[in-house]
Amino acid sequence: MTIGDYQRSCQQRVDSRLEALFVPPHAQLERLYQAMRYSVMNGGKRVRPLLVYAANEALGGDKAQADGAACAVELIHAYSLVHDDLPAMDDDDLRRGQPTTHKAFDEACAILAGDGLQSLAFDVLAAPQLNPADPLLRLRMFGVLARAAGPAGMVGGQAIDLGSVGRKLDRAALELMHRHKTGALIEASVQLGALSSGHADAGSLASLSQYAQAVGLAFQVQDDILDVESDTATLGKHQGADIARDKPTYPALLGMEAAKAYALELHDLALDALRPFAVAAEPLRELARYIVERRN
Repeated sequence: MTIGDYQRSCQQRVDSRLEALFVPPHAQLERLYQAMRYSVMNGGKRVRPLLVYAANEALGGDKAQADGAACAVELIHAYSLVHDDLPAMDDDDLRRGQPTTHKAFDEACAILAGDGLQSLAFDVLAAPQLNPADPLLRLRMFGVLARAAGPAGMVGGQAIDLGSVGRKLDRAALELMHRHKTGALIEASVQLGALSSGHADAGSLASLSQYAQAVGLAFQVQDDILDVESDTATLGKHQGADIARDKPTYPALLGMEAAKAYALELHDLALDALRPFAVAAEPLRELARYIVERRN
């Protein structure tokens, strides 16, 4: 199976399970559920669910036990985009080539939709039929996702990001911001996939964490590169938005060629971390390459 085939298979799998979550329990909640569905099902690369499934497989797991985690990380990711796009945050009106949720609905509905998606992520991660049967293992997975989504992870990264507009950050400060804002959920995706297999030990988790830290940062470096070199139609969001907001980026700090070299260096670090794993980890290797070669 090629990486493209693997991506499509995993995307179809997680999308079918996500779709089932957006059935309103009664008519009064129809609009809220429409906004939640719109925020999740309007495209997206599903990189985080792919990492969940690939990490699960790398340790000989059953994908059926990774479905809850795959859905949960995508719901958290979608909620973060809804809130990041709000006028009080990045004030974006385009996401994945479509109007952002607060434009397609309204600002209050978008806030509630984001809140709903965040809560729904933990609800899905609690479901025994989509996760490992062991309640203690599910509780451990809860902790991983909560830390990645909260002030020690994604929320903290967004706070640093908002406070950095117009400022010059050094390389260490820029990496701290992105390890929180982007990297934390990517690392959690890999950890959750590994834990869902039921075969994760300290050694394998340490190696997979090194992999995830490298690809998480590589993802952001490539994002910064594409914000300069790509176009709005390809990106599905406004090209040059970070430059327009005077946000610190890797090309601005390092220069474009050095930023590209750094992305490749991170790719190599990710592959080195996977040396202890056999052919079952091939999707993780291919995903590392995809992350630094993607065009949107």
